[in-house]
Amino acid sequence: MIIPQHIIEELIDQAKKDAPNESCGYLLGTSTEEGDIVTENYWMENIDHSSEHFSFAPKDQFAALRYARSKGLKILANWHSHPASPSRPSQEDLRLANDPTIRYAILSLLDGEPKLNSFKILNGEVVDKEVHL
Repeated sequence: MIIPQHIIEELIDQAKKDAPNESCGYLLGTSTEEGDIVTENYWMENIDHSSEHFSFAPKDQFAALRYARSKGLKILANWHSHPASPSRPSQEDLRLANDPTIRYAILSLLDGEPKLNSFKILNGEVVDKEVHL
């Protein structure tokens, strides 16, 4: 999955703004022969207002899906931040990653050095990792 630098910067800015709570949203884009290309960040409110986990409001998820479809885009990834932990899925992240068609991107702000990785998760196991930052 290709994430342009300006979108990575947008994720970092949003995560810093939402800290110490986790920030979250969807990465929208298109699939090409070269792979998935992210064209938009669709931020959503973390309704848990927590520094250790996140949840989307169902109405926000449906709005994101409607928006993506209206623009001819696909939901390529679910993303969230880890304000004080590494860019890797927690046990809860693995348990809740139930859509095998998307990637799960995690932006870490640990030690003031942002790191962004995305993961393909199947049956609660990471089967692929991509480093984006």
